[in-house]
Amino acid sequence: APAIKINNTRALGGEVILHDRDTEDRDALGEAMERDRGLTLVRPFDDPQVIAGQGTAGLEIAVQGADMGISDAQVLVCCGGGGLTSGIATALAADAPKMRVCPVEPVGFDDTARSLVAGTHQTNAQTSGSICDAIVTPSPGKLTFPILKDLCPRGYAVTDEQALMAIKLAFQRLKIVLEPGGAVALAAALFLGDALSHDTVIAVASGGNIDDDMFRRALEVRL
Repeated sequence: APAIKINNTRALGGEVILHDRDTEDRDALGEAMERDRGLTLVRPFDDPQVIAGQGTAGLEIAVQGADMGISDAQVLVCCGGGGLTSGIATALAADAPKMRVCPVEPVGFDDTARSLVAGTHQTNAQTSGSICDAIVTPSPGKLTFPILKDLCPRGYAVTDEQALMAIKLAFQRLKIVLEPGGAVALAAALFLGDALSHDTVIAVASGGNIDDDMFRRALEVRL
């Protein structure tokens, strides 16, 4: 995790427990803490209330789209376990059903895109190796994938380099600071134009936890 995310969490009084994502199971660690310390485990994506809460972003898209006269669009969403994507897709299915939601992941970690093609859960060969660490998960969630399978026509994948370019352009043109995982949807909109299925594209830019070195690396990338 970026140091800025760790430090900010600690500054707010949170206890940060680091783990090796290649050798340790995050869910198992959380479940052990829940059991041993009497805590409540809030899963980052496989929780109905988390999915519903993240779906409010979909409501914003529907409302703002209607204000702009947009009811039919392709909506690109940064995707790890699928909580944000399934929440937005559920909300838009109700409030703007002509909008089609597509998950965007890092190349090599596109388990959701491959799962949508296969129709069943697919897993990634590795659990680390992308700068988009916030959305690197082993496979889609048990709760999220049925929603994604029902509502999302396909997924996309972008390279780390494309994510860095999207960070740079977001900062230079939009004055928005994004982390790599939060920039992949914008990267798909910018660099996968030939593969997109609609003239109107909405990209969800989510997450600004980026360390100085990574941000500098993005600003130095050649466009």
